[in-house]
Amino acid sequence: MELPSQCALLRIFFGEDDRAADGKPLHEAIVIKAREAGMAGATVLRGPLGFGRSSVLHTAKILRLSQDLPIVVEIVDAPEKIDALIPQIKALTNSCLITREKVEVIRYGDRD
Repeated sequence: MELPSQCALLRIFFGEDDRAADGKPLHEAIVIKAREAGMAGATVLRGPLGFGRSSVLHTAKILRLSQDLPIVVEIVDAPEKIDALIPQIKALTNSCLITREKVEVIRYGDRD
């Protein structure tokens, strides 16, 4: 698969306790949806600390269990493919932050 040098980066921010309608963890549902849509790739990142719209601090402390830690899913592909995926992601999510930005792809895959 080839990627244009000018792509889009889609980021979805939410809590690890968030679920899709079928009960599957939301990050799994998003990555599966991205794969089904033929996206170039998707990555799930788990943060040790964060807060969102509610201003509730979510943290991983050594002596306590983590509580709803921040999750970020990043998806990079051609702008038109990202634009087509956004409505599908919105349908999967309830309370989250979704951002889109322009990125330059330096390398994708093996060396030339």
